[in-house]
Amino acid sequence: QVQLVESGGGLVQAGGSLRLSCAASGRGFSNYAMGWFRQAPGKEREFVGAIGWGGTSTYYADSVKGRFTISRDNAKNTEYLQMNSLKPEDTGVYYCAQSKWGYITTQLRDFASWGQGTQVTVSS
Repeated sequence: QVQLVESGGGLVQAGGSLRLSCAASGRGFSNYAMGWFRQAPGKEREFVGAIGWGGTSTYYADSVKGRFTISRDNAKNTEYLQMNSLKPEDTGVYYCAQSKWGYITTQLRDFASWGQGTQVTVSS
């Protein structure tokens, strides 16, 4: 089973930017879609966005569309989440996840492997 490790979280002021990375170990990274989810205190984990196995297809939650960009480098077994124009409501623990499939899905149950999460805090 693949292991995922997120990095790049931190504290940023509203309007600022952060770039999260998700490094995967193990084989088969390029065969599967990847996703990002987040969880705010007291709330359920929610879908942020996903990218297909080849990196050409992406899909985002409405709340982040136009501000967040997902990319991947299959040669480096790494997925990225570029977050711009951050808002206080973007605060939470961000998780990367590997899908069971090569195509994009948005449901938690479709993701087989998860990272430990990285904290993102946006101050107003």
